[in-house]
Amino acid sequence: MAHVISDECVSCGACEAECPVGAISQGADHFEIDADACVDCGACAAQCPTGAISQG
Repeated sequence: MAHVISDECVSCGACEAECPVGAISQGADHFEIDADACVDCGACAAQCPTGAISQG
């Protein structure tokens, strides 16, 4: 199951730089994860300063 980013995201971009498959991009309100591209490695969650990323 892919990771998801909640509304707690402050759009700092730390997660985008850590994603090894480029599944994270800036959305309308905050960063978003493409569930089809996500390999569920968790690298993004480890970098999130607000804890906004979790397994969906």
